Amino acid sequence: MSTRAKALRSTPTDAEKRLWRLLYTFRTSGYHFRKQSQVGDYFPDFVCHHAHLVIEVDGGQHYADAGLAHDAMRDAFLRSRGYDVLRFSNLDVLTNPDGVFDIVAQSLEGRPASPRHQAMDGKTA
Repeated sequence: MSTRAKALRSTPTDAEKRLWRLLYTFRTSGYHFRKQSQVGDYFPDFVCHHAHLVIEVDGGQHYADAGLAHDAMRDAFLRSRGYDVLRFSNLDVLTNPDGVFDIVAQSLEGRPASPRHQAMDGKTA
């Protein structure tokens, strides 16, 4: 684990903590999200590698011109690596968790789950 990733994981915002609890429920369907997992030079807030989905939780700095420009470059890089990017504001996560959950669930529909989960499903069927 890189020093940067470790530092980011150790200081989550309240919105990141809340979203982590929401994302944890997707594990039962085989979608394992990681916090601050490196993709290229970037450390997305949350990433599900099997589903190729990145989720970012944005504070106010992301809505300034410099933040918007940086996020556009970052999103373009992530898309070039095959990831889709969902962005939610801190306010969205803290005040509308059900809506955020629904958007994530819709985004995961039809995406591949963990091969380990798929193997377990095959054994129980």
